Amino acid sequence: MIHQIARLSVRIGLFILLLSLVCSKAQAQTSYKYIRKHLERYDDKAIHYGFFFAVPVTRFSIGYSPQFLTADSAYRIYSPNKPAFRVGFVVNTYLSERFDLRLTPSVSLFSREVHYDYPGGTSKTETRESTWIDFPLLLKYKSERRNNTRMYLLAGGAFSIESNVRRKDIQGATKLSTGTMDFAIEYGIGFEQFFEYFKFAPELRFSHGLVNLYRPTSNAAGVGINRLTTHSVTLYLTFE
Repeated sequence: MIHQIARLSVRIGLFILLLSLVCSKAQAQTSYKYIRKHLERYDDKAIHYGFFFAVPVTRFSIGYSPQFLTADSAYRIYSPNKPAFRVGFVVNTYLSERFDLRLTPSVSLFSREVHYDYPGGTSKTETRESTWIDFPLLLKYKSERRNNTRMYLLAGGAFSIESNVRRKDIQGATKLSTGTMDFAIEYGIGFEQFFEYFKFAPELRFSHGLVNLYRPTSNAAGVGINRLTTHSVTLYLTFE
């Protein structure tokens, strides 16, 4: 019985030793595995150019006036999240090992809505379909590059102007009137992946408008509202 236990112990010990050797060899091979570093001199250039496609999800943030409780017949006014589309260019200027300055001019196609719910189950929707030209200027903080990957954070501001203003809608009797210039603070996070000939970076960016876009009118569409600001969450796919 004792001999059987001894033989079993030896076998278990040999198995553990063999397993340890295999694991050590595999770890050594992994540690010394060659990984090709693409675009090694990428940060040596002062300026890089690129382009991006983006999908914003946007809405109005609504501030209510005192008339919402007294004079307005709607019991609920809100702006739902709506998908949009954006395309633009990237001009990235190298500042230091950790910081870049980025200008990302773009054209955005928006369709923001304001919904009015009334007693009895009736409702109304005011839609602002518009094309905006955006000029974000952002400061980018980069992490240390690990082989072909790098994380980054960015923050800054964006000036925007509406390019397809239709005066007949703005002065209409039942239309919700909004401004044509906006300024927003923006911040986000991204991930850079270096390939042989280009760099790809998915990025998630948040935008909060600071300008009140609501324009008071005498029609019923604006009763109950005294402030409209923009809010967006955008997924960017950037190629440089």
